Amino acid sequence: MQSQLPPFRIAAVDRALEPALRARIDGKTKPLGALGRLEALALQIGLIQGTAAPRLVNPHVLVCAGDHGAARAGVSAYPQDVTWQMVENFLAGGAAINVLSRQAGMRLVVADAGVNHDFGHLPGLVAAKVAPGTASYLEGAAMSASQCALAITRGAALARELAAQGCKLLAFGEMGIGNTAAASLITHCLTGLALRDCTGRGTGLDDAGLARKQDLLATAVAIWEQPSRDPLAVLARFGGFEIAMLAGAMLAAAEARMVLLIDGFIVTSALLTAAALYPDIRDYCVFAHCSSEAGHRRQLEYLNAKPLLDLELRLGEGTGAALAYPLLTAACAFLEEMASFESAGVAQRA
Repeated sequence: MQSQLPPFRIAAVDRALEPALRARIDGKTKPLGALGRLEALALQIGLIQGTAAPRLVNPHVLVCAGDHGAARAGVSAYPQDVTWQMVENFLAGGAAINVLSRQAGMRLVVADAGVNHDFGHLPGLVAAKVAPGTASYLEGAAMSASQCALAITRGAALARELAAQGCKLLAFGEMGIGNTAAASLITHCLTGLALRDCTGRGTGLDDAGLARKQDLLATAVAIWEQPSRDPLAVLARFGGFEIAMLAGAMLAAAEARMVLLIDGFIVTSALLTAAALYPDIRDYCVFAHCSSEAGHRRQLEYLNAKPLLDLELRLGEGTGAALAYPLLTAACAFLEEMASFESAGVAQRA
């Protein structure tokens, strides 16, 4: 299936600049390492951009939305109509991600990857619909190979368009009733973690609802006649159009040397797919937070990732990424604006 995708040119970051960046960080008027994780962020962003003076120009949050055929079987506490209703809420400026991205000074882009609704020509909505929702993985593959490839390709095109506009940081969010279930299945298949350990309450299932969800997902895995660890096969079998589109956007963003700001459980399932295809994408990723959704901490451990925040979030939409973004701007600011021992005339440690 990978042959259906054009190749992405993603290389590990060039670490030749690291000694100069570390010297600049260490030369600021502070004890060595005193700014902790901010110093590691400054180093990572500088290496991604290939400069000792990195700047996070034109930051965006990309929220992709899609519906899941399996949602009708009861894997979510909410009806499927909530997907399109929330998309309209995003466009009206009334959702949490609107508030938090405005507060952070980030521009929001909302894309219809595959919502089961006719939006017409709504201003501000990127029309990238592959189909009106996936098929149910309880009956077969959620997507065909060609649909999966198309969603990835359209996500890549969105990221390349933002790169052409000068975007240097792209955060990722999602909307899709039933997509925590899809993310659980993807995580289980790609990491080998126990399915039960990857399956949580999503939008707020009670104990009975969680037990039903776990049983349905176990059934979905059991009926796959030719199980595979191939990331694209897993994505097509269990994923959503919004997850596939996010994976494509991540790959193209890394190719363009953007900083990738990774949100919660569903977004990280898209990254698991992208990283299985191109492992060097990890160099470009900053992990915003650890959510309270079961499985997210395990995803992060699998990726050897250390999140910036742990606020017990479980909303999605890219909200954790928007909350973490000011920490990245602070990392760039101290590197650019903070005096050095030499410039300030301050004696260094003996």
